[in-house]
Amino acid sequence: MQNKLKIINDPVHGFIKIPHEILFDIIEHPYFQRLRRIGQTGLLNLIFPGATHTRFHHALGAMHLMFTALETLKQKGVKISEEEEKGAMLAILMHDIGHGPFSHALESMLMDDWHHENLSLLLMNKLNEEFKGELSMAIEMFQGKYHRKFFNQLISSQLDVDRLDYLKRDSFFTGVSEGNINTQRIISMMNVCEEGELVIDAKGIYSIENFLTARMFMYWQVYYHKTSALAEFLLVKILERAKYLISQGTELPATDNLKYFLYREKSAATDEDVERFTKLDDNDVIQAMKEWQNSDDFVLSYWCKCVIQRNLPKTIISSHPFDEKIIDEKIKKSNEFFGIDNGNELVHEIKRKLLPYHAEKQPIYLLHKNGRRTRLHESEDQLLSGLIVNKTTRYILMFPRDISKLDS
Repeated sequence: MQNKLKIINDPVHGFIKIPHEILFDIIEHPYFQRLRRIGQTGLLNLIFPGATHTRFHHALGAMHLMFTALETLKQKGVKISEEEEKGAMLAILMHDIGHGPFSHALESMLMDDWHHENLSLLLMNKLNEEFKGELSMAIEMFQGKYHRKFFNQLISSQLDVDRLDYLKRDSFFTGVSEGNINTQRIISMMNVCEEGELVIDAKGIYSIENFLTARMFMYWQVYYHKTSALAEFLLVKILERAKYLISQGTELPATDNLKYFLYREKSAATDEDVERFTKLDDNDVIQAMKEWQNSDDFVLSYWCKCVIQRNLPKTIISSHPFDEKIIDEKIKKSNEFFGIDNGNELVHEIKRKLLPYHAEKQPIYLLHKNGRRTRLHESEDQLLSGLIVNKTTRYILMFPRDISKLDS
């Protein structure tokens, strides 16, 4: 009989245990193995060359942190059964199973706004049938329907093991040290209050503030970096353009599964949609972009060359929307330079906004020694939380690099 209680060596957390056989069975499943071919951070490796890690890495890391968190809570006297432990670890292991190629960028393009969480749930239900109901508790926890609320909070909240893993992992692979949080310290401060909700021991307040600010820095320095925002935007534009051209009767080369989604009309998800989706990964999109560089359509060819040859458009960043005059001028210059009349396709304003800590949506609670709970941003001891409850917005104007030659 095969030994399923394996140990995996992870560059971020060290050795990761697989303590239950069902976890190994899910990891071995083709739905999960597909995550090896889906990057965790899209095209970020165009800016941070080390960021080539995958959703597969991240899911295993999050499962490991869930195990560590449950062990911590047990030591603090929280009763957790083996079934609950299994359920929570399965839920976090599968939380990203519905991610498509290049994740967030292409969700709406390929799948009519099917959010990856809806797809994850859909695939979890399919797996649950295959595994004869063994994932039922995991699905309840994932959906927040399980009666003990802290399990869902560990999976999805403002301080969950998903965020703890991706911040530390993305910081490690990008080399951006501002995101390098102390996951062990944060997990060691976790607790469950009488109401059955996840709280943080009050003495851990600065570790939590450090985590929230690290996340904010990672967003502005990495995920919302102007070139990163641009690359993600280009992917959406490329597939939008491809879908448009196909609707106009243009033939475009693509793998069978990608072609299926490019030709697909808007509709509710069918079984075939789901089956095809589980065979789609980053490689399909990269292959298509390589081919489409040679397209007769100037816009599609131009965008694909930008990404594949990493000759990206120029960007300017601002805290205010750009003046219409500036945008019109860039469009006019694009038309002149390329001898085209649809330069408006090549000039765009991208908007990014971030609320580092949402004081109302699942706030983080501190647990004091006398059993009293306070919200993080209302604590007398907080240093930064009061400052990060405001939304910040940035505007990025992108336009062809070639037209700046006209200015020189």
